[in-house]
Amino acid sequence: MRATLRWAHADFRAHRGEALFVVLASAGIIASLLLAGALFSYAANPWQRVFNQSHGAHIWLHTGAGADMAALSGVDGIAALSGPYRTTATTVESRGARVGVTLRAAAAAPPETGRPLVTAGGWLARPEDGARPGTGTAAVVLEASVARALWAEPGDTVRVTGPDGAPHVLQVSGIAEVAEPRYHPGGGPGIGWVLAGTLDEIAHGDTGQSVGLRLEDPDDTDFIVQRAVTVLGADRVAQVTKWQQARAEAGGDDRLLGQMFAVFGLGALLAAALAAAGAIGARVRGQLRDIAVLKAVGFTPGQVARGFLVQHLAFALLGVALGTAAIALLGARIPGRIGEAAAVWQDLPGHTALMIGVPCGAVLLIAAATGLSAWRAGRVPPVPVARAALPSAAPMTALGRRALGVRVPPALVLGWRAAFPRRGRTLVSVARLALPLVLITVALVAWSTLDQFRSRPAQMGLPAALTVRAEQPAGSSDAELEKTLAAIPDIAAVHPGAEMAALVPGQTGTITLRGLGTTRDPYPSKVVEGRAVGGPDEAVAGQGLLDLLGVRVGAWVRMTVEGRPQILHLVGRTIEPDSGGRVITTTIDALRERDPGLRPDFHALVLRKGADPREVSAALAVAAGGTLEVRETPNPVDRLEPARGVIAALIAVLALIGLTELLTLISTGVRDRGRDLLALKAIGLTPRQIGSMIVTAAGLTALASAVVGTTVGVLSGSWLVDSQGASSGIGAGIAQLPPLPVLLAVVVGAVLGAVAAATVPATRTARRRLADSLSETL
Repeated sequence: MRATLRWAHADFRAHRGEALFVVLASAGIIASLLLAGALFSYAANPWQRVFNQSHGAHIWLHTGAGADMAALSGVDGIAALSGPYRTTATTVESRGARVGVTLRAAAAAPPETGRPLVTAGGWLARPEDGARPGTGTAAVVLEASVARALWAEPGDTVRVTGPDGAPHVLQVSGIAEVAEPRYHPGGGPGIGWVLAGTLDEIAHGDTGQSVGLRLEDPDDTDFIVQRAVTVLGADRVAQVTKWQQARAEAGGDDRLLGQMFAVFGLGALLAAALAAAGAIGARVRGQLRDIAVLKAVGFTPGQVARGFLVQHLAFALLGVALGTAAIALLGARIPGRIGEAAAVWQDLPGHTALMIGVPCGAVLLIAAATGLSAWRAGRVPPVPVARAALPSAAPMTALGRRALGVRVPPALVLGWRAAFPRRGRTLVSVARLALPLVLITVALVAWSTLDQFRSRPAQMGLPAALTVRAEQPAGSSDAELEKTLAAIPDIAAVHPGAEMAALVPGQTGTITLRGLGTTRDPYPSKVVEGRAVGGPDEAVAGQGLLDLLGVRVGAWVRMTVEGRPQILHLVGRTIEPDSGGRVITTTIDALRERDPGLRPDFHALVLRKGADPREVSAALAVAAGGTLEVRETPNPVDRLEPARGVIAALIAVLALIGLTELLTLISTGVRDRGRDLLALKAIGLTPRQIGSMIVTAAGLTALASAVVGTTVGVLSGSWLVDSQGASSGIGAGIAQLPPLPVLLAVVVGAVLGAVAAATVPATRTARRRLADSLSETL
């Protein structure tokens, strides 16, 4: 064992550069995997992230004005209070949209517990710095989901109607996120914050109270709720909101993002393992002559294998320790979304498990790769056949000889021959380098799909940008409403609609039955299978409904609506983002056959190309005199907004793994062809031609890998996105391929990266002396 350690130490001193590369490669791979884990946790746990950053409250109690909130501070198990805040119920209007909002009286400085996280704009201005009540426009901070429903941004003005019906104009100073239930149309009110003086002007004494309770142990939530209600009095508590409710609302987002990024995580782990194994295997292959000498002086195969195993495990442990320490200490200082994710990650679930599991798993993978390489090293004969006596590459092909004969540059011909020497070896090299490019292309497919929801919503099942509801439908309101809508030039089509709950056969579940459009002017649903509605009793359905009922396109479906049967013929499958795809859509005329007195509940508005929904909503508010409620059609991409930054950062992480693999392949290729390169130099090739040959070989290998990687990535990405859409109920057919220029940019970037990475080893090899060839004979 002593001799083995002494040899390992001597080998390290003789090959410090190679050892440094292995250590840095291991450190870079571990750092990449840890950053990927941080990004996944950051994106897949939006509610937990906001809760931790805001030091959120586990329980929110909403009471009348007379409740003694100070008594809660003496309840055991409560760590801190947020508030109490005086509140009032209001209606906020902007650009024709109307949202019920509970305003809270807040201080000029955000609270420590339950602190709203301002994502745009700023917090409420101090009275001496901003406008005072009665002297100018007061400020309001809106919760993010409320601002989205109102199309409100910092600097906009909104109209607030208080309990007495008097209107007030407030200016949006900021938009904030909180770890509380988000606003949904038709659900409970949203949240806004104003200064105390502003609340007094709006409420005129008609106020309630809200207080947040941060618990010492979240598992005691139900018990603490009972204690708090007892202390305050059951007759004074109007509503209780628990953290489980808010987390459950965001649970769909967690699952969707978690499934998406789990695929990327497994792929990144595989790519990193191959890169680490390749770096170690390349170093072992480069020391075959030293291994033969060791065996010649008496080392047994077991000693050789142990020596390599101990040496490379030490390198791996050092690299893993460096990578882990770098992320733990410096990860939060990385600029952009990556640094933000690394900073928040420490407080998210699974941080400790990933910080321990990823390095340990990497060490095990490296140990397995090292063990295989060490076993191969132990089988090296003590007196190997001189490599000069063996053919180092395949003979020159007829095509290659013909290319040289027609004056094709020798660097190009020899570079092609060096890049693709043998079929098996070429396939392994191309596959190893193509794997990170496959994952990058899959990430680009996901990015393009998200962009498609924004840029072309009609192709993703969202043809109507707005829905309009009349406040008080009357006998002549339908005609008047259609006349008002027709007067807006940016509205291309108006489709009357009605929605109702329906019981599935067996009455074991509830689905949404929707009547949209008429037989003469049907609603333009995005049909991806079958055809659109074109006759009586015909309907289209989402994937979620087909899965729920276990039927396919072409089936007849019977359901119960308000105690009466409704039978429809499914003629197509649509992309359906609402209600998990458990929606069946027909025309409103088909529903009137069952209920002749049915009237539209809303009107779906399809806008002209290029029209701004905000401007159309504002125009409707003016034309209708405020008698219409205008809502923006919910877009599922709003839930996946954090995924954009994460995908961009993930591409950078995968590019780093790919660069490590590329450097390994280049160094291995230069070393394996060292004798050939010196022979070519001896027969007259100039140093420039030799360097060009090495760079050309690297570029051609990268080109082949990029073409294979992008092709496989496009196919795999489309399948993964469509599979995710089918499992979520939206339905397959939503995958959008990246534009051709983007794919070409990936290929060009890979080739240019390979050329740049090969420049330094090419220059060093071209400058080697002929006398060095003596060391290449074994």
